[in-house]
Amino acid sequence: MTYLSRLLVALSLVAAFGLIAPTGAQAQVNPTESSVNEDAMFQALAGENAIVSGRTTIPDRAAGNLIQPDNKAWAALQGQTLHTLSIVAVVGMVALLALFYVFRGKIRVESGLSGRTILRFNWVERFAHWTLASTFIILALTGLNLIIGKSVILPLFGEGVFGTISAYGKIAHNYLAWPFMVALALIIVLWVIHNIPDKVDLQWIKQGGGLLKKGVHPPARKFNAGQKVIFWSVVIGGIGLSYTGFMLLFPSIAGSAADWQFYQIIHALIAAALSAIVIAHIYIGSVGMEGAFDAMGSGEVDENWAKEHHSLWVEEVQATQKRNTTQVTTPAE
Repeated sequence: MTYLSRLLVALSLVAAFGLIAPTGAQAQVNPTESSVNEDAMFQALAGENAIVSGRTTIPDRAAGNLIQPDNKAWAALQGQTLHTLSIVAVVGMVALLALFYVFRGKIRVESGLSGRTILRFNWVERFAHWTLASTFIILALTGLNLIIGKSVILPLFGEGVFGTISAYGKIAHNYLAWPFMVALALIIVLWVIHNIPDKVDLQWIKQGGGLLKKGVHPPARKFNAGQKVIFWSVVIGGIGLSYTGFMLLFPSIAGSAADWQFYQIIHALIAAALSAIVIAHIYIGSVGMEGAFDAMGSGEVDENWAKEHHSLWVEEVQATQKRNTTQVTTPAE
């Protein structure tokens, strides 16, 4: 065999082995190579530990990994488990509230509206509440789109609409996270003192808050036990969302890709649970209870409504007003 023939045989063997996927733990294929063979790439991707790597000019070399095994498991979890949990949390809560409305109806002020009002929340409290509420709703909807949008919005409205919603939704999600966190901090400062659990809450819980049976009006201070549950759920859940969301925005701080994926899963789970809780809060504060919306609408509530739902708080307010009136009318010696 001549020297030229031996050289051609050697090159042929090298080329042949180059087209066969490695049988080791991980099969690697560089999709940017001009000589890459599609059959070899798909054969490599068939393995559980397949990695497809490309070239990158940025310092983060991991960014060149287009496909890697850990991402497959994470994508399956997000596309199946988190997808199902998100739908169950939202749709399930709406269904429960619909049943509650059918059997209980709207909770009315049994003694009737008195026409006299009491200031319940000042403008600072209402501003903090509505800022937190509006940003959370947008964050929840745009985040939900990332989880179930591909299976719900895409089939209904098509790729163009889904792509536009997702693109603008991502921008809104990233930037509205900051006013959400500011409003969260503000409501903690304003209301934490009123949401410390006490013995009165036990009595409220035993009587079901008066929500299940007409004519039952357990005593409560400015916030009853149910509202305290909402408050601490929003505070703890909001802090969890803020922390994990910050890590998702800045993956270099989060750590490895596995750490980032962990934060994303926790972020989605908290969002699903908190969305269900907030839906219940919206129901009670709007169609579920007569006079409840006024507390965050005008800030003033009817006196009879306040006495039925927050009797101890009304006594405190009236006692304070009486003291202030006495101090003004009593002449100085």
